[in-house]
Amino acid sequence: MAAFEYHALDSGGHSHKGILTGDSLRHIRSQLRDQGLSPVDVRPVEETERKAYRGSLFKRNIPVASLALMTRQLATLVRAGMPLEESLRVLGEQVRLPRLKSVVAGLRSQIMEGSSLSAALSQYNRIFPQYYCAMVEAGEASGQLDDILERLAEYTEQQNYLRQKVAVAMIYPVILTGVAITVVIALLTYVVPEVVRVFNQTGQDLPLLTQWLIITSDFVRQQGLLICGLVIGAFFLGSWLLRKEHVRYRYERLKLSLPFIGDLTRTIISARLARILSILTESGVTLVDALGISLQIIKSLPVREAMSNAAESLREGGRLHLAMNNSGYFPPMLVHMISVGEESGELEKMLDKAANHHEHEMNTMITAATSLLEPVLIIIMGGIVLLIVLAILLPIFEMNQLVGL
Repeated sequence: MAAFEYHALDSGGHSHKGILTGDSLRHIRSQLRDQGLSPVDVRPVEETERKAYRGSLFKRNIPVASLALMTRQLATLVRAGMPLEESLRVLGEQVRLPRLKSVVAGLRSQIMEGSSLSAALSQYNRIFPQYYCAMVEAGEASGQLDDILERLAEYTEQQNYLRQKVAVAMIYPVILTGVAITVVIALLTYVVPEVVRVFNQTGQDLPLLTQWLIITSDFVRQQGLLICGLVIGAFFLGSWLLRKEHVRYRYERLKLSLPFIGDLTRTIISARLARILSILTESGVTLVDALGISLQIIKSLPVREAMSNAAESLREGGRLHLAMNNSGYFPPMLVHMISVGEESGELEKMLDKAANHHEHEMNTMITAATSLLEPVLIIIMGGIVLLIVLAILLPIFEMNQLVGL
């Protein structure tokens, strides 16, 4: 039996949408008519998913939080000894996101047809990454599907926590920056011209700082729309250029060479890489295959190229830590712990320790960066406003001195 998504109308003309399982489209329409509904549109869940992806302007995936919650719930149901098909049925009743509900129904229909969970997940590769499917496949092969799902849930929850932490930490700086820019623009476009009119009536020589302020104010008032257009154009041009692989490669290589940003980027990549390799190798996936799967979580092209070379070196009998050390993109601690793991034969444990270490370091660096960002922004914006105020007050002070003489 397969899962079908339907749109139907009742006798009162009210719309009804949902998911039913059946042998064919005719079977689903028959079920709807038996319920007193007139089918408007009935299509397989897989077709609906493909259409939703093609028709979406931004091609949004399932939110990480929803995916983590679904994985956690499925792990709990499987651990309780419930059959997989029944677990997916219960899970489909608990899921609230419509798109995820249809995906769960599609997974259940494929399980009922005799497919494995990993094979069913691979049909939705835009939602479930390759490492997700590979880990589920390893869990099915080893009979530890519940444990693997728990590890997957922990990993996805951690990634979601990190994103939420950064998003929450950036709310205040973004608001502060927006308010400060608005205040500066208002001063330059409304306040400064009125003050300049008063200065012009006195005919006095203005200080250099005040002259620069007047020039800036005139430029902002006359070319404001042009500036906005250039900023928006530069944004879209940069986005377009970053789609080109050679431009993106150079950009990311430059980012990795920056003092703090480069260190933070390498730490984040190392933490995610170590965690995925740890989970995959503990799940029974060979190190070579684990490296190939983990490439998709690495967004940085230079680092991905380095890991691809490391995987190739490993296939030829080389050592992973030597290849990673030669790339220069990975912290010495990660390289050293992988070296110890290869020498001792306990690579899985050392990868787990390396992941814990770099995740802790990553959280520390992100906390420090977001904590320092707020006072730095306040100082910068306060300095700009101070310069504007001084430029306005200096001629007034000189005028008072002349009056006193």
